[in-house]
Amino acid sequence: MATRFDALPQRRAIIDRRRAADALGAIDAGDPAERRARATAILRAALDAGRGEIARRLTAAPTQGSDIAAAYAFLTDQILRLTYDFTTQALFPNPNPSAAQRLALVAVGGYGRGEMALHSDVDIAFISPWKQTGWGEQVIESMLYTLWDLGLKVGHSSRSLDEMVRMAKSDLTIRTALLEARYVWGDQPLYDEAARRFERDVVAGTARAFVADKLAERNQRHERMGDSRYVVEPNLKEGKGGLRDLHALFWIGKYAYNVRHVGELVDKGLLSAAELRRFRRAENFLWAVRCHLHIIARRAEDRLTFDVQSEIASRMHYADRPGRTAVERFMRHYFLTAKEVGDLTAIFLAHIDETFAARGRRFGLPTIGRRRPRDLDGFLLDRGRLSVPSDDFFAEDPVRLLRLFALADRHGLEIHPQTMRCAGRDARLIDARVREDKTANALFLDVLASPRDPERVLRWMNEAGVFGRFVPDFGRVVAQMQFDMYHHYTVDEHTLHAIGLLARIEKGELEADHPLASGMFKQIASRRALYVAVLLHDIAKGRGGDHSILGAEIAERLCPRFGMTAAETDTVAWLVRYHLLMSATAFKRDLSDFKTVLDFAEVVQSPERLRLLLVLTIVDIRAVGPGVWNGWKRQLLCDLYAAAEEVLRLGHKQRGRGERIALKRAELAVELGWSRTRFEAHAERFPDSYWVSEGVDILERNARLIAAADAGHKPLSIAAQADTQRGATLVSIYAGDHPGLFYRIAGAIALAGGNIIDARIHTTRDGMAIDNFLVQDPFGHAFDDPDRLRRLTQTIEDSLAARGQMAARLAAKPPPRTRAHAFEVVPNVLIDNHASNRYTVVEVNAGDRPALLHALAYALFQAKVTIHSAHIATYGERAVDVFYVTDLLGDKIESAARLRTLERLLLAAAGDAAAEEARAVA
Repeated sequence: MATRFDALPQRRAIIDRRRAADALGAIDAGDPAERRARATAILRAALDAGRGEIARRLTAAPTQGSDIAAAYAFLTDQILRLTYDFTTQALFPNPNPSAAQRLALVAVGGYGRGEMALHSDVDIAFISPWKQTGWGEQVIESMLYTLWDLGLKVGHSSRSLDEMVRMAKSDLTIRTALLEARYVWGDQPLYDEAARRFERDVVAGTARAFVADKLAERNQRHERMGDSRYVVEPNLKEGKGGLRDLHALFWIGKYAYNVRHVGELVDKGLLSAAELRRFRRAENFLWAVRCHLHIIARRAEDRLTFDVQSEIASRMHYADRPGRTAVERFMRHYFLTAKEVGDLTAIFLAHIDETFAARGRRFGLPTIGRRRPRDLDGFLLDRGRLSVPSDDFFAEDPVRLLRLFALADRHGLEIHPQTMRCAGRDARLIDARVREDKTANALFLDVLASPRDPERVLRWMNEAGVFGRFVPDFGRVVAQMQFDMYHHYTVDEHTLHAIGLLARIEKGELEADHPLASGMFKQIASRRALYVAVLLHDIAKGRGGDHSILGAEIAERLCPRFGMTAAETDTVAWLVRYHLLMSATAFKRDLSDFKTVLDFAEVVQSPERLRLLLVLTIVDIRAVGPGVWNGWKRQLLCDLYAAAEEVLRLGHKQRGRGERIALKRAELAVELGWSRTRFEAHAERFPDSYWVSEGVDILERNARLIAAADAGHKPLSIAAQADTQRGATLVSIYAGDHPGLFYRIAGAIALAGGNIIDARIHTTRDGMAIDNFLVQDPFGHAFDDPDRLRRLTQTIEDSLAARGQMAARLAAKPPPRTRAHAFEVVPNVLIDNHASNRYTVVEVNAGDRPALLHALAYALFQAKVTIHSAHIATYGERAVDVFYVTDLLGDKIESAARLRTLERLLLAAAGDAAAEEARAVA
């Protein structure tokens, strides 16, 4: 590792150890504590100056991560050497040490590798020949106090040679740390003896077990961090495709092949010269990012959160390009690098497999194939994995690159890593001729629409680079992130995950979550078109413009090439064009307003398209990331599907409004079991809109709440109950109707830690309000704990009784998600008088924040409008709140002046997080 430090330019500019040593040597007065304090000041000045110089170098060359990581380790070496010399010479001199009073200072772990970022741990070991002496304990204790006073985070151990061997044998973490041990200072012969003992007593004969343990540890780490390298807030050290994966390759190579540095992996045949360059390029980039991250975060941090991504992109000189921002270009570079690490891992493990596998078995990897297929079109089987007979097999016929994956899918086989290596190398052979080849396209479509496990094989195709070469439009979205808090994965990862979900729904594996979609799949006639539509639905992201429209144009071009009929092409293009229609309608519109259903059905036009669109919408939402799908979204989509299906099936013969109301009343009467006179008196209090809007289960809960309140002459009655079907808590409030009721309730629910996802506001014919809110906690779950439910209802009651200063309490409530500050969402207000026959529909797009709904509701109160329903959708940092409103007389708002006032008030409320504080009336 000294050679690596020797290559550092102008090392004395980082730290002049001789000058610092002279300054330390001049300290000759005072007691030991005073002298150590003076020495610490000198060392701190040297450390700060060195860090400043390294930071300047990183600014001047922001992508030279490996050199910067080595520079930090070099600086730490010199500080440790100075500390050791001062401690052993000035504080605890021992001119004639005994054989037992020898001490070696050793760097271990990442520091031993000679790589550090600004706030990396300083992992060191003090080695002694036998049990530690009193002198040694004094030296170690004093050194540690000095290093701690310097602000270094030190991980340390003190062991004899025998203890080192015993602990390394029993603990994989200690063994791995010692594997990278490097002499720093002290007794060199003692360190050499420790290295010999480690090699002889620990490493010898244990390579196979070590490799198996490290691979198992790697798999567990990936599972813990999220087993995808394409999460949009990746951990660049521990995540899949991060630095730790590169370290694991080197550990295995060093342990099993005794390599001393990465370059020797080529000499051992584990990597080619070109692959070594890829290894170093990936390592250099990841270290550059990590060094920038530590400086920005001012602490040891390895997660690339949204709030640092933009700054790192700027520091590394990424710039905006058409269709992609600087931060999206930076993160795409990161994900492509993570993919490189994955490719190198597969190549490396293929060699390890060949070396350590027992005859007829595969090392550490299961075999999926259950039977030996007879016809493999020239491919071979190598211990159950597809292999090629010669190195030029793909060059002879590049269509075989597609056939490889089709065979893997058809026979349930894995592909030999060496064959994947050849496929990745030869993917460049896929040109226009191959893309237009009918056989190649048929093979691709067979994999994409496979009834088995298309996601698995398509991932392999993507990892090899064959996917992006065969479908260049898909290649453009590989490793492409979307800089927002809603999407958890890159575009290609999202797409592959969606295809996997589609296959699982078709096979009935997700029937518990999606009974409607699973049950209708047998009715789908355009199955192949559905799979292609899922592939292409986000294909045009990052091009600027509406990706749905651009994607439909790509579909019209690609589908004929895939060998699809004109009817299939038309279906795919339509699905891509309208793949957001169903979710936008279900989540942002009032489904009890029949015009919403009619407008939606007019676009869909056929039951087959409706079925396809429902399934596409489900897999698109679920593939966004964990926690995005919930029971409420399922309920809304199913409600819209049922309403639209009736229109499309019966046309003008669908049940009329009066018939639907009568049916609900009859069902409710049965559930309540009241006398006819009592039920009729209750029913006549409500307008038709109430019966259309609510389900029978909510109508029943409302009826019992109202009956109990009226019987007890209670002016205010609140009921809160978890609704597992909708994945939320139903909060029903029965009170005298008055202006401002809605915004007060919204503020109270925000104070109680709830998020309103849907609201329906009703007024009885005798002037009472019955408002139904669906509420979730900040994690998207229902409030179901009795104490939380009581606190929720009490907060609402206090608010409506004007107890407490709600505006001040809301302003004082700390924001729960600081990461949202990394995004700028420009508020936008859209007012539509055509979406409903009875209401003016107001849509507000704004940055999500606590009590946003309260602020918007108060603005509507100021504008003197009546809210009839509210529909709230959140997409990461962006909130979309839709209100169905009328003027105070119940008419649409059509005056241009009033509409401008309404827009102005809502924009002010959406854009000003402190607006609530100014409300004296609240």
